[in-house]
Amino acid sequence: MASASLLKSSPVLDKSEFVKGTQTLRTPSLAAVRYHPTTAPSALVVKASAYADELVKTAKTVASPGRGILAMDESNATCGKRLASIGLENTEANRQAYRTLLVSAPGLGQYISGAILFEETLYQSTTDGRKMVDVLVEQNIVPGIKVDKGLVPLAGSNDESWCQGLDGLASRTAAYYQQGARFAKWRTVVSIPNGPSALAVKEAAWGLARYAAICQDNGLTPIVEPEILLDGEHGIERTFEVALKVWAEVFYYMAENNVLFEGILLKPSMGHSPASRRVHPQAPPPQDPACRSRNHVLVWWAIRGRSNPEPERDEPVPEPMARVLLLR
Repeated sequence: MASASLLKSSPVLDKSEFVKGTQTLRTPSLAAVRYHPTTAPSALVVKASAYADELVKTAKTVASPGRGILAMDESNATCGKRLASIGLENTEANRQAYRTLLVSAPGLGQYISGAILFEETLYQSTTDGRKMVDVLVEQNIVPGIKVDKGLVPLAGSNDESWCQGLDGLASRTAAYYQQGARFAKWRTVVSIPNGPSALAVKEAAWGLARYAAICQDNGLTPIVEPEILLDGEHGIERTFEVALKVWAEVFYYMAENNVLFEGILLKPSMGHSPASRRVHPQAPPPQDPACRSRNHVLVWWAIRGRSNPEPERDEPVPEPMARVLLLR
């Protein structure tokens, strides 16, 4: 009876605890982000990594105007499908030739600022014997590396997922830095049709924060990507509502983990409706003032947990503390 009573009184996750309507996630406290209202935005105090200057420099280089990121981090299995489509075997030599073709494309550095590599590629040489990393650096392209271990079902959730890869991440990122990588990619997702549940959002946010902190400790500038999946029948307003709540949770936990905001790259999802309910191209944008394309203000709003995204009167518009990438 005692054990039965104990089990009955234990807290159990309510799967109906979804981020819907008026329900909200954690509001980032001002103390958590170490913000002092009488000081400038740069007064946010976070633990500086030994690589702080390099992290910021990498972020600025990858986010340089007029250039973008080349995602060539296909796994060997996915690369094999590409090779099979042209009648080639999935061998290391063929994968090497394919990747050599990508990194040696004429004028690549004019348009590409960073390249996300698969682990095999990071340690690979081109067909003429040069290191892939060196070929990229010679073109002022920053080598990056995918470090997560994929999505798996999240127990106790509404058929949602979480991202693996924190185990052993410190040693792996240290080795990747020695090999020449300077930024990292980690993909976690939040599904609106499946809630999203508070559990799934918290798991995604905490995982991103730990990943970001570990990467920075080992010299890699992390791409922070809380991806809001576009599946479902919801409208653009719902997408934007969930995105803001997820961003707020992510920045709350990054502050808790002493992540250097200037040394990250924020990759938000594009906030548009699913295919079945897309807004006509000529339709006016949502009237909510928060929908303006002032990403640095939105990020600032998420960090501070403010109810109004606009600066107070006479308050200077803050500089972006996270370089924002719009890659879609």
